[in-house]
Amino acid sequence: MFKIKNKDGRAKRGEFVTVHGTIQTPVFMNVGTAAAIKGGVSTEDLKEIGTLVELSNTYHLHVRPGDEVIKKLGGLHKFMNWDRPILTDSGGFQVFSLAKLRKIKEEGVSFNSHIDGRKIFMGPEESMQIQSNLASTIAMAFDECPSSVAEKEYIRQSVERTTRWLVRCKNKMAELNRRDDTINKNQLLFGINQGGIYEDIRIEHAKAISELDLPGYAVGGLAVGETHEEMYRILDAVVPELPGNKPVYLMGVGTPENILEAVDRGVDFFDCVYPTRNGRHGHAYTSRGKINLLNARFETDDRPIDENCNCPVCKNHSRAYIRHLLKAGEMLGMRFMVTHNLYFYNNMMAEIRSAIEEGRYAQYKKEKLEGFSESKERGEK
Repeated sequence: MFKIKNKDGRAKRGEFVTVHGTIQTPVFMNVGTAAAIKGGVSTEDLKEIGTLVELSNTYHLHVRPGDEVIKKLGGLHKFMNWDRPILTDSGGFQVFSLAKLRKIKEEGVSFNSHIDGRKIFMGPEESMQIQSNLASTIAMAFDECPSSVAEKEYIRQSVERTTRWLVRCKNKMAELNRRDDTINKNQLLFGINQGGIYEDIRIEHAKAISELDLPGYAVGGLAVGETHEEMYRILDAVVPELPGNKPVYLMGVGTPENILEAVDRGVDFFDCVYPTRNGRHGHAYTSRGKINLLNARFETDDRPIDENCNCPVCKNHSRAYIRHLLKAGEMLGMRFMVTHNLYFYNNMMAEIRSAIEEGRYAQYKKEKLEGFSESKERGEK
């Protein structure tokens, strides 16, 4: 299912075969939380800018329009007109981050919807059922993402419960994949490693979940307040403890710099809202770092966002025009920015894959990081 084609140090160039197509790794998954990319970017656009995997969220689709509605319409792929792989997050992170009142017990979590306040219960079985209804390619296990500043003993107990929940997720998915009415009977389950910034808990948990022999494994609970150095320290400790023949997914990460460093530590899958969220607020990623097009100095700048970029926006529109659209509150400005930023991320991943194949990843990483730092020194952020 996962074939490693090349290795350059710890960086891996792989292919992950799924029922909805082969994913070339390392890969950045474009985040469409509620089955849409925020900023008016369609699935047709996603193909044009090189998107390999789309990511949607179990919790958000459960509360609106409802996973049973999506199942009646043929599953998420048909619903959003996307025939490439989709990964669905389990909903666990949203349960713990959005719900003001929640009660955790062994069975799962009770909480109130952030949309209409109705009471919802979600546990491993419920999350697997919802994701089966959505019929995504890859389903994530239901876990608790404890605060990175929580006390060590709480994190240890939370991780032990997450392990028990993972076993229940695996059993439930196996049952669902055998049902006649299941849309995607080849749905894959990824387990999630937790443990905060404690290496011993992380390593112990990685060993425990590795025994379940799942199709892939994620590292969760990072990029939630710890320093970049702490994140890299945890990756250095944990990734070697996960199965070397399975893809590793670093959840919710991150900046281009984070991705470059994590690939160097053996990570294969990434996702983050940065390119879309920052784009909607006027921040563009370029080969020389991030720029803010709302700055007055771009008012008469007739160059493209990035002169080294081949995205449809940079081929056709100037910084000045896009800045005008953003200042005028025109949706087109946000659409252009999000399209460009996602292209930047997708193209960077293609460059990373080529660099690993050619055995020059260390040099590629060095050059990219130097380019980004030059921008910061010039104050272009």
